[in-house]
Amino acid sequence: MSDRPVTRTRVLTLLPDELSVCRLDEKEPVPVWVTDRGGFWSMTRRDRELSVVCVTASVPASIQHESGWRCLVIDEVIPFAEIGVLATLTSLLAAAQVSVFALSTYETDALMVKQDRLKQATDALESAGHQVRGHQ
Repeated sequence: MSDRPVTRTRVLTLLPDELSVCRLDEKEPVPVWVTDRGGFWSMTRRDRELSVVCVTASVPASIQHESGWRCLVIDEVIPFAEIGVLATLTSLLAAAQVSVFALSTYETDALMVKQDRLKQATDALESAGHQVRGHQ
C-alpha cells in the first residue's frame, strides 16, 4: 500500500436533520435525550467535557450548544490505512471559506458544516468532482 494520499472522488450524503454540538460537564452521564429521537448522534468524553452531536430538536434549552449544523457522510467504508481522505475534502472546504466540524466512525468520516455555508460546501465538493446526495 502506498503512503501517498488517495485523491479519488467520493460520494457524500447530506443527512436530513439539523444537528447541534453540545457541551456537558465531563462527569455528566450519557443523557437520554440524545438517543431518544434517533437519527445521527455522536459522543466524545475527555477529561474536561462530554461533547454530544445530535438532532437539534432533541436538545433541551438549558444545555450549552451551537445549532445550525448539517452533516455530510462519506458513503463508503474507508480503510484505516487510507491516507488523506479528510485532508482532501477539508482542503476544498477551507478554500471555499467553509468551516468544518469533522467526525469519524469505525467505518467512515462525516463533515459537519453550518447551514448558512451548505451551498458553498456542496458547490466546492461538486466542483472538484465529488457527488453530494440529498441536497437541492
